[in-house]
Amino acid sequence: MWLNLLLVFVPVAFVLEYAGVGGTWVFLVSALAILPLAGLMGRATEELAARTGTAVGGLLNATFGNATELIIAFFALQAGRIDVVKASIVGSILGNLLLVLGLSVLLGGLRFHVQIFNRRSAGNVASLLTISVLALLIPTIFDVVSRRTETNAEVTRLDVSLSDATAVVLILLYVANIVFSLVTHRDLISTSDESNEEQHATWSPARATFVLLGATVLVGFMSEFLVGSLEAATATLGLSELFVGLVLIPIIGNAAEHTAAVTFALKNRMELAVTIAFGSTVQVALLVAPVLVLLGLVVGQPMNLVVSQLELVAVAAAVVIANSVSRDGETNWLEGVMLLGVYAILAFAVYYLPA
Repeated sequence: MWLNLLLVFVPVAFVLEYAGVGGTWVFLVSALAILPLAGLMGRATEELAARTGTAVGGLLNATFGNATELIIAFFALQAGRIDVVKASIVGSILGNLLLVLGLSVLLGGLRFHVQIFNRRSAGNVASLLTISVLALLIPTIFDVVSRRTETNAEVTRLDVSLSDATAVVLILLYVANIVFSLVTHRDLISTSDESNEEQHATWSPARATFVLLGATVLVGFMSEFLVGSLEAATATLGLSELFVGLVLIPIIGNAAEHTAAVTFALKNRMELAVTIAFGSTVQVALLVAPVLVLLGLVVGQPMNLVVSQLELVAVAAAVVIANSVSRDGETNWLEGVMLLGVYAILAFAVYYLPA
């Protein structure tokens, strides 16, 4: 895999970090190093999943699907970069629904006139995507309403309390979705690709486990380097932390997964491409975000789910247009252009937003 060529940046990142080189170089090299490590984590997870059966394998993929991004966000949270963490959550939702799905639909549509996928499966996820909007909408509105009668300190406390309660509910919804999709109603959401193709493991369980653990540890180091150099890099590159969190971190953390979705689309396996884009979005909204909220309590960095008006509108717009595109079970290249167009507008808006 071409991403593995970037593994050379892993030792380079260690050298630059411990040699005290400027923060911008550490930031750039660490970001490049994370890309192949994320790919190795995904490959190792797939190898283990192929040996454990569909149910356990699906659970493994669901659990480790966004592990890289969760690790990066955790180190940002630990460093007190809460705005960056929240921006990365929103950015991951936007990236999956607009960038990944858009590229998959566009490139697949240029090769094939029309591509078809399981409309029922996509519709199943639509309600969960709506919940991802509500999970941000309700705390944000609550914050606005509370500020009319309460002091800032009290509002902050209430925001965290509401977000903690919301996080627990979201995790329970995620568990319910796992049980529904892997146990009780697996036949309703399985795709034709899954039924026609068996997964065959090529790595031994020991090798897959070693690679998964090793890549996870290295991602932890790279994430720590990345977050530690964030302030210096944003100042040098002229980028806001909001742009880094909303655009760069989601692309870095999910690069391997994004590549897989596009590859499936180019092979006319749009069902798998849509499953990756929608499934990753649901995982971020119902698992990654609430886990980070609860981890904030553990590391002494209380975090809420209150976001800016721009971020809230962006998530709502992404969910609406993604549901619109997937509603008929067919895609063409023009729909891909529309998804990418919305993503570009939002990226420009964040880039030009005054700090």
